[in-house]
Amino acid sequence: MPSTDAADLPYWIALSLVGDVGPARFGLLLEYFGSARAAWEATAPDWEQAGLDRRAVASLSEARRALDPHAEAERVAQAGLEVLPWDSPDYPTGLGGVETAPPLLYTRGVPTTADAYAVTIVGTRKPTTYGREAARYLAGELARAGVTVVSGLARGIDGAAHRAALEAGGRTIAVMGSGLDVVYPPEHRGLAAEIAAHGAVLSEFPLGTRPMPAHFPRRNRILSALGLATLVVEAAEGSGTLSTVRYALEQGRDVLCVPGSIFSETSALTNRLIGEGAKLVSTPEDVLEELTRTAALRGMGQQAAPPAPAAPPAPLDASEEERRVLEVLGPEPVHVDELARAVGSPVAQVAGTLALLEMRGLVRAVGTMHYVAERR
Repeated sequence: MPSTDAADLPYWIALSLVGDVGPARFGLLLEYFGSARAAWEATAPDWEQAGLDRRAVASLSEARRALDPHAEAERVAQAGLEVLPWDSPDYPTGLGGVETAPPLLYTRGVPTTADAYAVTIVGTRKPTTYGREAARYLAGELARAGVTVVSGLARGIDGAAHRAALEAGGRTIAVMGSGLDVVYPPEHRGLAAEIAAHGAVLSEFPLGTRPMPAHFPRRNRILSALGLATLVVEAAEGSGTLSTVRYALEQGRDVLCVPGSIFSETSALTNRLIGEGAKLVSTPEDVLEELTRTAALRGMGQQAAPPAPAAPPAPLDASEEERRVLEVLGPEPVHVDELARAVGSPVAQVAGTLALLEMRGLVRAVGTMHYVAERR
């Protein structure tokens, strides 16, 4: 397939907007005509000769009457987006072996070669405190180890994973199930902008595409393909997360799971997957071990494991009570009543100490009167 030049890119965009021309037919057109422009400007008999059926020929004929390739390219440019066709050096390498990989991706921010060493983190939109903290902890430590965190920008586990990677100073990639100008959920617009500045936000869907339910399972094949492995943090039976797991298995990716309580519905899927052979994950090293093995098989070299997590040291100007509180707190949420008993102080006094520590960014409230130490 010839390499795409700037003059041909508008025709890639136009062809990708034809509903009945998916990846397979797109590939047939490029193979037969040699360029997207030549395919766009061909005749109906030529399209049939290239292998398109009558329905696809009719759709392409209608699109050519309705669309101006250069106007579509200008819309994309004015929106501040880039377009990555199949043969772009920036097109994610993880999608290379996926038969249904989209012919082009719209991007805000551009993937780099470092993003080949990535893990996809997914899970429920309604996590427990445990699930949210597990996602934050694992995503943050993996990002510090140089792993790109891939997720779907959804509420819950996705958002927690993206934010933790950003807070750790790492790279993260979001894959959307809508056009990049229609951020969903809307409260993640700011998060999407941060991700674009420190990674990339990707979508196969053109500008203006609404977040329809059918788009998200389709989006999930890209999510799973971008990671060397897929890590499920917390998910119930019947969760949409299962489609990402299935794509991962079809694509030859490892599936890793964080175990949960046998009494928690939100851990039912993860616990079942572990029983069926998914790797149980309880530390960042568990994930690094799988990523390193897969990377070595692909000739990508090895990645150093992150250091074992340690409790953050108390600041030099901390009071004696603040030091005692920080010694008790860790990644597991502790109720203020339990904390008061541990440090031997009245609840009201401990609550005041926690408020001061939270203002200084040393602890974080994770539920009603529950606190964890903030990792640094």
